Amino acid sequence: MSEELLYYIWQQKLFNTHRLKTTQGEDLSIIHCGIRNHDAGPDFTQAKIRINGDLLAGNVEIHVRSSDWKKHKHQSDRAYSNVILHVVYDDEMKSDSACTLPTLELKDKIELQFLSRYRQLMASSSWIPCESQIARVDEFIIKSGLHRILIERLEQKTGDIIGRFRQNKNNWEETFYQITARNFGLKINADTFDLLAKSLPLGIIARHKNSLAQIEALVFGQAGMLHKTFNDDYPRSLKKEYLFLKKKYNLEPLQPHLWKFMRLRPPGFPTIRLAQFSMLLHSSTHLFSKMLDAESARQIAGLFRCEPSSYWLNHYRFDTASKNIRKPVGEDFIQTLIINAVIPMMFIYGKSKGNSVIQDKALNFLEQLSSEKNAIISKWRSLGIKSGSAFESQALLQLKNQYCSHKRCLDCFVGNQILR
Repeated sequence: MSEELLYYIWQQKLFNTHRLKTTQGEDLSIIHCGIRNHDAGPDFTQAKIRINGDLLAGNVEIHVRSSDWKKHKHQSDRAYSNVILHVVYDDEMKSDSACTLPTLELKDKIELQFLSRYRQLMASSSWIPCESQIARVDEFIIKSGLHRILIERLEQKTGDIIGRFRQNKNNWEETFYQITARNFGLKINADTFDLLAKSLPLGIIARHKNSLAQIEALVFGQAGMLHKTFNDDYPRSLKKEYLFLKKKYNLEPLQPHLWKFMRLRPPGFPTIRLAQFSMLLHSSTHLFSKMLDAESARQIAGLFRCEPSSYWLNHYRFDTASKNIRKPVGEDFIQTLIINAVIPMMFIYGKSKGNSVIQDKALNFLEQLSSEKNAIISKWRSLGIKSGSAFESQALLQLKNQYCSHKRCLDCFVGNQILR
């Protein structure tokens, strides 16, 4: 038995409430269990009960054992002075009460089948705890639950984005530029792309937008990739341009060793991503504003479609020629950028402005995108939970990573259905 499980049982009234009595022998009826308190202090606030017919309003404290009251030193903490009921699983100190408060013992009032279902979930070693039972959960419950959990996923990203927004002196375009750059690096080079964007403010890029060569010089130079002596004219010209701009803006480049090439296919090399990013910066103006004005996910995708300069047709690295192959920003990569950069930014921007229209637009764009394809989504499909859009695949990723993997069945809409 855990306190978290007792919180759930109390909040959902999953115990026999017929003719309740306190361990002191007083008649007890529960009018309102209260509101769960996740901060310091009693576990539930604003509860209402009747003891021997008298109405009491206040807080409820929950423990596994009644002796935990003194063990946690609540008797000397003024924050607990308004506790009207002590709810415990085992009142093991009946003869020597842990406190003088009215106490409700739940040990013999909880349905055994409920406890059995909970223990079965906690003991499961399957991919998800409810793997053998989820097929019995109504599809409508799953669909509505996924909607709520997607909102949670988007709001979890608020902290980082709002933090950047404040660091960028309330500049949404600068913030979007940094978020986009980070996602250009995917998982392997995300941190390094992030450092690059922070070291190269969008204001500097804006002064040179008309010259692709100057933007490439700034991007590759700040990335620390123009420090060597080159044979090809292209990198030599970039280096010459960068040395001038570096002095002009007092720039400090990144260390080249930060970039990772290992375990990447050549089209995903950071050199190619930097070349694509340079072209995006050159070809787009006020990109975030255009995202907000877009009417469809397809329109947003069009803003990301670009192809690096001609040198990269037959190169993956400087001074190393390769077979001629076009290297545009791929459609799958564009979808990743929309899901991980555009949608969270739009959603959080709408929330900060109190604009539900923009928030709804962000959710609609997710529904317009095809479902992601990865091992987690494939496993969900094998369990009968199909994902028809990025909206659903994002929610399923959140469900697996934030709930199932941590056995948070008490907080999960699927777990709740199975337990109850």
